[in-house]
Amino acid sequence: MSSTIPPIVVMGVQGSGKSTIGSLLAQRLGVAFLDGDTLHSDDNVASMAAGKALTDELRMPWLHDVGRALADGEGGIVVACSALKRGYRDLLREHAPALFVVDPEGSMELVAARISARQHEYMPPALLQSQYDTLEPLEADERGVIVDIAHAPAVLIDNIVEALSHPAGAGRASVAH
Repeated sequence: MSSTIPPIVVMGVQGSGKSTIGSLLAQRLGVAFLDGDTLHSDDNVASMAAGKALTDELRMPWLHDVGRALADGEGGIVVACSALKRGYRDLLREHAPALFVVDPEGSMELVAARISARQHEYMPPALLQSQYDTLEPLEADERGVIVDIAHAPAVLIDNIVEALSHPAGAGRASVAH
């Protein structure tokens, strides 16, 4: 893998493992990790805690904050950020053109089981369906990799590191198995 690590976003619905994958990947790469949820405004947090999905209008300032964090991540950074829509990821690329996207995919049943086994400070399980309804998976022309969350985190990290070693111009890597 090249010595230059691009800014990385681990996208996905709640419970898909964004924070776990992101923190483990950052540790493996020796770069900073940021949970994008920490950049949400108090109003956004209150809306989500009340079970209300954010509108695009409410989400835009947050996405710009995430984009700036990616752009400022000198030496590499991994950010966990839902980035559920292609347009959201395109906005992040406006800030960080070399963006590499990790898309942890899994069935809604698997993710729902994970969510029921944890406590999140403001993301109620009721929002999961709306997130799947909004989700636009990584597309072939987006630089990144799709990983299957049914596998152990160590396997996912190995697959992501392998995908990162592909040339910078490469599009989406194949689904990790």
